[in-house]
Amino acid sequence: MAAVLRGSRNLWGRSLKHVDFTLVSSRSMASKTQVGFIGLGNMGKPMAKNLLKHGYPVIATDVFPESCKELQELGAQIVDNPAEVADQADRIVTMLPSSPNVIEVYTGPNGILKKVKKGSLLIDSSTIDPAVSKEMAVAAEKMGAVFMDAPVSGGVGAASSGKLTFMVGGVEEEFTAAQELLTCMGANVVYCGAVGTGQAAKICNNMLLAIGMIGTSETMNLGIRLGLDPKLLAKILNMSSGRCWSSDTYNPVPGVMEGVPSGNHYQGGFGTQLMAKDLGLAQTTATNTKTPVPLGSLAHQIYRMMCARGYAGKDFS
Repeated sequence: MAAVLRGSRNLWGRSLKHVDFTLVSSRSMASKTQVGFIGLGNMGKPMAKNLLKHGYPVIATDVFPESCKELQELGAQIVDNPAEVADQADRIVTMLPSSPNVIEVYTGPNGILKKVKKGSLLIDSSTIDPAVSKEMAVAAEKMGAVFMDAPVSGGVGAASSGKLTFMVGGVEEEFTAAQELLTCMGANVVYCGAVGTGQAAKICNNMLLAIGMIGTSETMNLGIRLGLDPKLLAKILNMSSGRCWSSDTYNPVPGVMEGVPSGNHYQGGFGTQLMAKDLGLAQTTATNTKTPVPLGSLAHQIYRMMCARGYAGKDFS
């Protein structure tokens, strides 16, 4: 398997010889030129708003027109489909729910690649199967464009405050060009390697996040049933060895913290259905690489049960 993967990486490197990187870099580094943004959901909208705040003209679209209204009021140009975005912008960011959505937006009848300009830089911040990222990169390369995967961590709060972490996979020569845009939306922009490695890092992170959230929830529930005040328990955990992001930044118990979904009936944030999807990606890649992930597998089952019991649209906490 390792030899096959090494061979595929070499093939990918050879295929990129057809792309004019000088053209890509010169366009993508042109300061404050128009940027396309596709996907204005809970994460995409605040990300696009931060591009506007940094002075970039934004041309955007979303499958749900009502999602575009706020951005339009802030000065963004709204068009009907991804192809129209690609026709007017040579730097495009996409933020979509799943692999099928990404395939449709890039290669569908009204997709980006129908009108993409030669030399365009395409940055996908969706969390999807690494294999799909590689497929999109090959398809973009055939059109003379460069595709990079740049999934994010940090949630809606970090998206709003511009403090996301981006995990970037793609041509190293184009990382600086991508970084120019991504630093407008994030505090950390990390180059991971070839196309697909950004997705790999994100999948690993979210598997750990799910396991940590389940552990925090069980711990808080046990403490409450033992008579501990939840705020006191959280305080103790966060000054002790059990401290983690789920306990000190995104606590799952209502009333413990302000400004998190648990304090708002679990509305907003990162949906349970999306977490189940990401854990499914982790399971697939674990199977393909023959990697044992028993806790990740159990977390996947737990989040699937939550979806089946009607919590799919609620925050994963």
